[in-house]
Amino acid sequence: MKKSLAFLIPVIIVARTVVNTGVRMVYPLLPVFSRGLGVSLPMISLALTLRSASGVFGPFLGSIADSRGRKTGMLFGLCLFVAGMGWMALAPSYPAFVVALVLTIIGNFVFIPSMQAFIGDRVPYERRGLVISLTELSWSISFIAGIPLVSWLIARQGWQSPFTWLALMGLLVVGMLAALLPRDPKPAGGQKLLGKNMHLVFSQPMALAGLAMGLGMGTANELINLIFGIWMEDTFQVQIAALAAASAVIGFSELGGEIFVSLFSDRIGKSRAVWIGLLMNCLAVLALPLLGRSLAGALVGLGCLYLTFEFTIVSSLPLMTEILPTARATYMACYIASLSIGRTLGDLAAPPLYQAGQGTTAGYGILFIAVVSAAINLLALAALSYVRRAEKR
Repeated sequence: MKKSLAFLIPVIIVARTVVNTGVRMVYPLLPVFSRGLGVSLPMISLALTLRSASGVFGPFLGSIADSRGRKTGMLFGLCLFVAGMGWMALAPSYPAFVVALVLTIIGNFVFIPSMQAFIGDRVPYERRGLVISLTELSWSISFIAGIPLVSWLIARQGWQSPFTWLALMGLLVVGMLAALLPRDPKPAGGQKLLGKNMHLVFSQPMALAGLAMGLGMGTANELINLIFGIWMEDTFQVQIAALAAASAVIGFSELGGEIFVSLFSDRIGKSRAVWIGLLMNCLAVLALPLLGRSLAGALVGLGCLYLTFEFTIVSSLPLMTEILPTARATYMACYIASLSIGRTLGDLAAPPLYQAGQGTTAGYGILFIAVVSAAINLLALAALSYVRRAEKR
């Protein structure tokens, strides 16, 4: 790895940690923000729904890095994040909160594919798994360190204080990346590239198979992600203690998955790593109802589930960067959007599936969810098999 890139990666990790903290802090602190804004939890949920819906703009905005350059895309994404956090810090209100959530997620959808395309341009494919997995450490760090820090700020400076500090941190990393990122030439074709690149994405079978895989993985994981808190409360009647322990398990499991990717994905091959991860995730999903007969077993099951999913998703990113090298940022934006759409489908399907299982026999809700999740994972595995065959050809 070039020295300049080796120096840039830690700055990129800090930038992503700041953004990911802004994205992830809403879920555990929903009641705090609800009380601070003086609105009901359904109104906060509506804001989160609007945030999720804004993901449909990801492929169009994420393609900025192909039409305007990687540096422009990364800085523009961070500036959107700063604008959202800053507005909420200066004029805290429910409309500003909605704007902050939407601009944060859109900024993330612009920054991530731009950053991954930047790495894909400069890091050889055989080492790309290590570098991308290092940047993905920011996801677990934001949960392990960022959320406790945000909670500490709220306890001492009030519920709106995280928005001020995240905006300031965002400005700091914008300045650092503006100074450190090399200037890349504006690609020929400008905005005309968007239509051309989108046509490439949706006309290439291998590219479509990759998107189908992302859609399946996102849906399968979100089925469990949405329901595990309800399931643990129904089963163990210890909501606060159990969910606090589960949050710690999830954060460290995600960190473990990212570390395993950095150690193994380049050595065994990206597509093989994703294949192994998906298969292990299927086993972890199916084991969850069996392990969930005790609280300790449920936490072990969740740990295995999130470790294998994080290993799978992070291993898939370097693989996806090489699907359409000529439209790298556009394709990565579409891939991230496919994961987001999968999560939306999982959010919609999980409650009725869980209730259907509970209605059959009490306690069978999680088994029903696990079987459906594993089946969808197998469909994602079939899509991956097509990618692997096309990759070999």
